Amino acid sequence: MTLEKIYDGFAEEYENNRGLFDMTEVFASFYPRLNVDKGMALDLGCGAGEPFARWFVDRGWQVTGVDFSTRTLALASRYVPEMETVHADMCQVDFNPASYDVITAIYCLFHVPRNEQPALFRKMYRWLRPGGKGLFTYATREYTGSDEFEGYKKFMGQELFYSHYRPETLYSILREAGFIIEATDYRDIGGEIFLWVTVAKP
Repeated sequence: MTLEKIYDGFAEEYENNRGLFDMTEVFASFYPRLNVDKGMALDLGCGAGEPFARWFVDRGWQVTGVDFSTRTLALASRYVPEMETVHADMCQVDFNPASYDVITAIYCLFHVPRNEQPALFRKMYRWLRPGGKGLFTYATREYTGSDEFEGYKKFMGQELFYSHYRPETLYSILREAGFIIEATDYRDIGGEIFLWVTVAKP
């Protein structure tokens, strides 16, 4: 079964798990770093649009969400109808340079094969406006049990593909793309530990 189909199936469980992951501390840490009060935000792997897209929309931002799951985008049209949605693979989609003030990619980049991640980070850099910020989650040993990993792990009864470099390699890739790394925080949210990375485009 493809990752897209698996996430279509997960949409059925979404209603039962809304609110499980408390992002209050994440927002409190990230929002003060932004250089604008309102602007354009891109949410890669947006899913149902909560909580990130909803959070930005509620503060007057214009948000574009990208996801490859039609079922989760159907939920997004219900929960965040103000968000413009794009049904696409985040690695295949493209936008004009300097289109966004903020790009988020929450709980999704670790499904991208690691050899494709540098190209995606370069595109994210290109899409951001000067002074723009990015926030994403990344898998590490704390989640997969390995310093570097590419393979499958069971999640919600399904075998999902995960891929990640060592954090030090990730940081080198981000700097090579042009980013300034502003924060790297390991956060335990909902019983899962991931690395949360905040980057900036000079």
